[in-house]
Amino acid sequence: MKLPLAIFALLALVPILSALGVPLGGFVPLLLGRVMIFAIAAMSLDLILGIGGLASFGHAAPLAIGAYAVAILDAANIHDAVIVVPVAMAAAGFFATATGAVALRTRGVNFIMITLAFAQMIYFAAASLADYGGDDGYTLYSRTTVLGAKLLDGKAFYPTVLVVLFLVWLKLRIIAASRFGRTLSAIRQNRPRAQALGFNAFAVELAAMAIASALCALAGVLLANEAEFVSPAFASWARSGDLMVMVILGGVGSLHGAILGAFAVVMAEEALGRLTQHWPLLFGPSLVLAVLFLRRGIAGIGGRRD
Repeated sequence: MKLPLAIFALLALVPILSALGVPLGGFVPLLLGRVMIFAIAAMSLDLILGIGGLASFGHAAPLAIGAYAVAILDAANIHDAVIVVPVAMAAAGFFATATGAVALRTRGVNFIMITLAFAQMIYFAAASLADYGGDDGYTLYSRTTVLGAKLLDGKAFYPTVLVVLFLVWLKLRIIAASRFGRTLSAIRQNRPRAQALGFNAFAVELAAMAIASALCALAGVLLANEAEFVSPAFASWARSGDLMVMVILGGVGSLHGAILGAFAVVMAEEALGRLTQHWPLLFGPSLVLAVLFLRRGIAGIGGRRD
């Protein structure tokens, strides 16, 4: 429990230091804000991957659904989060329920490929939305407001994202410790035994996918506002892979590990990108070494994961 609270305390120092006049510039809050957004998406994936054992390779789909909810409502001149956020989360939850009802009838590689296929459907659907930029993407006219307050703009953006990150982390911890979370974990460990005890494994896993997708859509809403731009790339298989890497690198089954994994991936991309435009050639071997030598992820360094 100490490590997660230390992470949030360090993240909270950024706006405090800025308010005290420490010259952080606009780059540091912007970069860490992006880290926190992807951390929310990675934690939502860890709910189904780490606790439920469901390796979804299409988790970028709800991220894109959340982002495009912002774009579509923006075009309709609707910018209040009171409307935007519920619409985005409901749309992603419905998508996960509909597609999960199909995907969960399979296991292993088949499940991975089906979730990837559904994510690609969202990718091509977004690319076909000519009214919202198609392949070229859509630039927002205005950022999302919260009851009229510009909490997702300017200096207020960072603390708002930090609060959302903390609330999502807290919510997922509660879910993991709840009867639902323990049941989901039991299904992952021994599905036949859980079913013999009377648990509906299919319903529990489907509910977990819906919850994870809804929370990931929330990250999509924040990402759209951070970039002030939405494109089909948000739903690409590469983005799903990034989220999977964040969870695995941080430590599967560790929510704060997903935060650390997001930090490591985003920072590595930024640092290596400054060295060469061919940074993936350096990032790939680095990731392989990290997986080989950090079997329990970054959160497992020192033998502890909490």
